[in-house]
Amino acid sequence: MIKKIMPKFIFKYYHFVLAYLSALVYSFPSEKIIVIGVTGTNGKTTTVNLLARGLEIDGLKTGMTSTVNFKIGDKEWLNDKKMTMLGRFQLQKLLKEMVDCGCRYAIIETSSQGVEQFRHLGINYDYLIFTNLTPEHIEAHGGFENYQKAKGKLFAHLTKKKNKNIFGREIKKTIIANLDDEHVDYFLSFPADQKIGFTAENKMNENVAEIFSVKNIELDKTGTAFDYKNEKVNLKLLGSFNVYNVLPTLIIAEKEGLNLNEVKQNLAKIKVVPGRMELIDVGQNFSVLVDYAPEPASLRKLYETLQIFPKNKIIHVLGSCGGGRDVARRPIMGELAAKNADFVIVTNEDPYDDDLEKIIDDVLAGAIKAGKILDENGFKVIERSEAIKKAIKLAKDNDLVLITGKGAEQKMAVANGQYLPWDDREEARKAIEQMNKGS
Repeated sequence: MIKKIMPKFIFKYYHFVLAYLSALVYSFPSEKIIVIGVTGTNGKTTTVNLLARGLEIDGLKTGMTSTVNFKIGDKEWLNDKKMTMLGRFQLQKLLKEMVDCGCRYAIIETSSQGVEQFRHLGINYDYLIFTNLTPEHIEAHGGFENYQKAKGKLFAHLTKKKNKNIFGREIKKTIIANLDDEHVDYFLSFPADQKIGFTAENKMNENVAEIFSVKNIELDKTGTAFDYKNEKVNLKLLGSFNVYNVLPTLIIAEKEGLNLNEVKQNLAKIKVVPGRMELIDVGQNFSVLVDYAPEPASLRKLYETLQIFPKNKIIHVLGSCGGGRDVARRPIMGELAAKNADFVIVTNEDPYDDDLEKIIDDVLAGAIKAGKILDENGFKVIERSEAIKKAIKLAKDNDLVLITGKGAEQKMAVANGQYLPWDDREEARKAIEQMNKGS
């Protein structure tokens, strides 16, 4: 209520003051640790997880904050805050705990909305990674250009903080950017001590001093492999997009003087990032896959990856986020699902204060436009748990049940600022177990 009546400039000043106050309260922990910020639209959470695990060699400890999970050294837990970027005091507290634990690296998934609320200001970043930029949260930011500028504020912040002398050396302010993204030049326009590009399409760019590229990408149902500096890198993670997600880890490992072979061994051990292309196996005779994919670009990439996945029919459970977010993408999501899946079940996701049924109807309209027939191969099921149960009941031998929109999120956002406990993966497991019991 206060937010609605308070003038915007006062609210911004409030966030600005809190950013520095929180850092002061926890004795500016980011000055004592190497901080890696990851931003973009897609792939941030996986990139953060790969960095946190890949860089942990020779007794080095890492910490991370992401949409999905947190990590401080050996301790790891799921993010139940329904926030990509924690509030200032929570984030500074976590950074201090990383420092106290002896972590060398803190990897922070940094969102545009967090930047708009100045949550980044009390943090001295050393590396910034740009993954990609596609339309998301557009309405919340008032257009794509504003969305891009919000992320740009993070890059403008990089050199406003002094370089650290830490672990016996000066840490260079570094931008690492995906050269295959059409918006990369904007993010490379900001100052830095060094600018590095990575590419899977052999792109050149005069704005970077170094380019790291890959060759011979191989994809199958067991994982992803590619050649990097004339050596093979193997991942258990599915999808060509994971080539982009892992390259920043390999680049930072080299810049930090770490043993690249050991880093690659760590990366090869990672079986899954929670809620990202995560298979649910309770002994059923069909596959169940939970993924985040909350907007059209990520959903398209997901379906591209599924082409290598052995399956008969696809049964897709999806919805769309409320809270006034990107209303225009709702029918697009439904249309994409309808064009790629045999059955589409549209359900609740995170309605916030928006009309739940209106969101579902908007998504379903896209599916029907693309050829799905209501109550035949296109369904409206309001309760998400019931939608997942329906998908499980529809599945036959070697079918694929795809559940998208929430991944491993631990809460569902409903009206009046309330949150309900939730986990798509657990709901899927329960539905399979009930099916096996014949209930």
